[in-house]
Amino acid sequence: MKTQQVQIASCACGQVEIETTGSPIVCSACHCSDCHEGSKQIESLPNAPLVLDQYGGTQYVLYRKDRIKHLKGLEFHKSLKVKEASSRRVYAACCNSFLFLDLDNPMHWVPVYRGRFQNEAPHVQMRINAEFKKEGKTPPTDAPSFPGYPLRFIARLVWAKFSMALHI
Repeated sequence: MKTQQVQIASCACGQVEIETTGSPIVCSACHCSDCHEGSKQIESLPNAPLVLDQYGGTQYVLYRKDRIKHLKGLEFHKSLKVKEASSRRVYAACCNSFLFLDLDNPMHWVPVYRGRFQNEAPHVQMRINAEFKKEGKTPPTDAPSFPGYPLRFIARLVWAKFSMALHI
């Protein structure tokens, strides 16, 4: 029998815990203006841990929705939106730690903030919505950078949807 990989993501003070099972879809850093602004808003909350990485991206580990379980601290979940059309950014109000993006349905994945994992989180595999050259900045060398959503990002999301439908 194959063992499922289990990871725990928690807020900085430990009152909120989320369990993820199985392999993530992808680990990416998003550089879109919405993620940047939302991360800055969370960072500006009292005593909030930093969210943006050194290149101005927000790092996420994407999991299928059926592989996320809220273990404790649901009562501490608060959210904010950058604008009406934005996804909700969920954070733990107990310590103002960013947790995940709550995407509108019918999205089948949840981007969990990489910095919340207790054990070593996967390395960033790609930087999306990253237009470093346009901004006159040197692109980071930790992962490939793409100005939008690369085909391999989309392919992984499609494969995750297919796998979910087949319960694999």
